[in-house]
Amino acid sequence: MLSILIGVNDLWHTLNGNYDGTVEKYEKDYRALLERTLKALPKVKLVICEPFVLRCGAVNDKWFPEFDRYRAAAERVSRSFHATFLPFQTMFGEAIKYAPPSHWAADGVHPTSAGASLMAFNWLRTAAGKK
Repeated sequence: MLSILIGVNDLWHTLNGNYDGTVEKYEKDYRALLERTLKALPKVKLVICEPFVLRCGAVNDKWFPEFDRYRAAAERVSRSFHATFLPFQTMFGEAIKYAPPSHWAADGVHPTSAGASLMAFNWLRTAAGKK
C-alpha cells in the first residue's frame, strides 16, 4: 500500500513566488508519478489523500479558489487510477465545528498533534474500507 499526500506546497510556494507551478503541471506530474509507481509496483494499492488547508496562520483568502482546483485534480487522479480517495479537506471542514482551525493546524498547513491524530484515525478507517 502506498499513501500519497501532495499539493499544498505547490500552491503555497507559488503564492510566495518561490515556484511557478500550476494545477495543470501538478496533475500531469501526479499522473506521471503514479504511472512510474505502478510500473515498478503493479500490485500496489494506492491511497490518494486530498490536499487540505485550514483558514488560519499562513492560509488566507488569496489561497482560494485556486486551492480547490488542486483538491479537484487530486480527486480526478485518484479516480483515474482506481485509488482509494481520502477527503482530508472535508474531514477538517467537519472538525472545525468542534475546535478552531488552529487547533488542527496552527499555521493552516501542517497538522498539530490533534490534526495528525484525526488524519491517522480517518486514514485507518478509509484504508480499511470502513469510510
